[in-house]
Amino acid sequence: MRSYSLIAMTLLLSLVLAVTPLPSLIDAFRPDWVLLVLVYWCIALPHRINVGTGWLCGFLLDILLGSVLGTHAFILAFVVYICSTNYLTIRNFSVWQQSIIIGLVTAFYHLVDYWLQHFLTTAFFMPELLWPILTNTLIWTGIFYVLRKYRRAFRIR
Repeated sequence: MRSYSLIAMTLLLSLVLAVTPLPSLIDAFRPDWVLLVLVYWCIALPHRINVGTGWLCGFLLDILLGSVLGTHAFILAFVVYICSTNYLTIRNFSVWQQSIIIGLVTAFYHLVDYWLQHFLTTAFFMPELLWPILTNTLIWTGIFYVLRKYRRAFRIR
């Protein structure tokens, strides 16, 4: 039970970081904290983090961001499914190769999010929507090492 609460704390922190206000100059570069933390836990502990966890985090993100309910829930659940079915392959890559995979997963996340928003509302495509792909790719190495150190320090299994 202790490991579940420690994982939940990191997910809660990522939800807080997702809604923390940033200056308008760097807001377009905001990393997808929830996506990065979920992908890490899917790769590290696929038996603890499942599609339901991804859906719940996405639903909370929908509520916090005020978006159409279910859009982020659907996308994060699908990303968790993809990562948890391929966790052995992703784990065997080096961290910089994992960064490329994170960039592809982020691109998928944002393009499906745009598609759903466009289908459900009157959202228009703006190139600024793609900046988090670069940001997530660049910070994945740091996120990976920080969460791995956290997992090993608290012996989360």
